[in-house]
Amino acid sequence: MSNMAIEQSSFASLAVDDDALKKAAFRKVIWRMLPILTLGYVFNFLDRTNIGFAALQMNRDIGLSASQFGWGAGILFIGYCGFEVPSNILLYRFGARLWISRILISWGLLSCAMSLVSGPTSFYLMRFALGVAEAGFFPGVAYFLSAWFPAQYRARILSWFLVAIPVSSVIGGPLGGLLLELDGHLGLAGWQWLFIIEGIPAVIIGLVLLKQLADRPQDAAWLTPDEKRVIVASVESEKRDRVVNRLGLALRDIRVWMCTIVYLGFTVGSYGVQIWLPQILKQQNLSNLQIGWISALPYLAASVGMIIWAGFADRSGRKIINLSTCCFLAVVGFVLAIATRRFDLSLLGLTAALVGVTGARAIFWSIPTRFLTGIAAAGGIAFINTIGTTGGFFGPTIVGWLKDTTGTFEAGLLAMAGFLAVSTVFALLLKLVIHDE
Repeated sequence: MSNMAIEQSSFASLAVDDDALKKAAFRKVIWRMLPILTLGYVFNFLDRTNIGFAALQMNRDIGLSASQFGWGAGILFIGYCGFEVPSNILLYRFGARLWISRILISWGLLSCAMSLVSGPTSFYLMRFALGVAEAGFFPGVAYFLSAWFPAQYRARILSWFLVAIPVSSVIGGPLGGLLLELDGHLGLAGWQWLFIIEGIPAVIIGLVLLKQLADRPQDAAWLTPDEKRVIVASVESEKRDRVVNRLGLALRDIRVWMCTIVYLGFTVGSYGVQIWLPQILKQQNLSNLQIGWISALPYLAASVGMIIWAGFADRSGRKIINLSTCCFLAVVGFVLAIATRRFDLSLLGLTAALVGVTGARAIFWSIPTRFLTGIAAAGGIAFINTIGTTGGFFGPTIVGWLKDTTGTFEAGLLAMAGFLAVSTVFALLLKLVIHDE
C-alpha cells in the first residue's frame, strides 16, 4: 500500500473515531444538563401559570373581577420584560451556572409567597415581583445551550427543553385540581397550598444546578479533553448566516425585529389560552378535578407534536417554512374553537392551536442563533424574548377585558387568532432575509 493510501486510510479512521466521540460527548452533555434544566422550566411555567387554577378559589376569596384577574395575571410580564435584558447581560458577565441558579431560587421563594396575597393590590405587587425574579431564565438557557450545541442539534435540544411548557400543563392541570382539594387543611386555602407546594421545587433545583452545570465545554471537569475538543470544534465550525456579534448592531438588525414580531404574536395566543383555559372549561359545569384532567389533554398532544415537529424541522433544515406552518395551524385551531357550539370540536380546535403554538416555539428559537453570536446573542435573544413575552401580559388581559365586555370567551379567542395570523405573515417574510435550506 502506498504512503498516500495509508494517510487517506488514517484520516478516514480518525474521522470515524471523531464522529463516534462527538456523538458520545453530546450524549453525555444532554443527559447531564437537559433533564434538570427541563425540570426547572416545568416549574417555571407551573409557577407562572398556576394562577389559572388558583383563580377557581382565589378570585372569590380575595375579591377579584375577571378584568382584575386578567390584569394581575399579565402584570407578571411587565416585571419580567423590564428586567430581561439586564438579567441576560449579567448572566454573560457572571456565568450561566451562577445566574440561572439564582433565578430559580429567587422565583421559587416568591412563588411560595404568593400564598400571602389578600386583595387586588397585593396580588398585583406579588405578580410583578415574581416576574422580576423569573426574568432572564429562558433566554439565559437558550444562550447557554447555543454555546454547547451546534445548529444541527439546536431545534431538537430546544424542543426537549421547551416541551416543559406543555408538560407543565399536563402535570399542572391534575396537580392543580388535587391541591385545591386541600382547602382548609392546617388553616390554609387550597389555592395557598397550590402556590407553596409548586414553589418549593424551584428552590431545590436551583441549588442542584450550582453543582450540575458548567458555563462552557472548556470548564466541564466531567468531560475528557477529547470530548471538550470535539464539542468546541462542532460549535465553532457551524455555518452561520451573516453574523452579528455586537449588541448595538443586533438591536438595529431587521432580522431581530422580524423575529420579535413573530414571537410576540404566538406568545399572546399561547398565554391568552393557557391562563384562561380552566375558566373556559368551568363553563361546562365541570368540577375542579375534572377541569384539571381535561385541561391536560390538549397539552399532552402539544408535547408530542412539539418533539415530532422540531425533529422534522431539524432534518429538513427548513426552519422558517415549518415555523410559519405552525403559526397557521394555530390560526385554524382558534377559528375552529369558536366556529362550533360543540364542546368536543371546540376542545379539538384549542388542541390544534396549542400544537401549533408549542411547535412554533421550539423551531423559532433555533433561528436567531444562526446570525447572533457572543454578547449579541445574549442581549439579542433577551431583547426578542423581552418584547415577545409582553404577550404574556396582553394575552390574558385582552381575553379578560373581552370576557367582561361581551360576556363570552369567543371574542377573546378570535383576537388570539388574529395575533397568530400576524405571526404567520411575518414568519413567511423572514424567508426573504434569512437563508432557509
